[in-house]
Amino acid sequence: MKTGKDGPIATRWITKYALTSGILEYETSISGIGDGGMICAENSYQCFHKPYWHDTEVEALAHADQLRLKKIASLKKQIERLEALRFLPE
Repeated sequence: MKTGKDGPIATRWITKYALTSGILEYETSISGIGDGGMICAENSYQCFHKPYWHDTEVEALAHADQLRLKKIASLKKQIERLEALRFLPE
């Protein structure tokens, strides 16, 4: 197992930008910050908190699907508000 400055390095899947850039795959180490920890991508300034990083691709896919469904629900509510909006002359 490879080791970085903050500990063992492993592949992690990032869902922070799943709806715009897709699920990202990074080689990272885990630093012991907070409950679920924070990971920082090796050779990068990007760091991610839980729940936006995952140990397995299956977990990442499930989280990305939850994000997608949440966004769809939000957009449906927005469409309903817009459809209900009426502009009348004064």
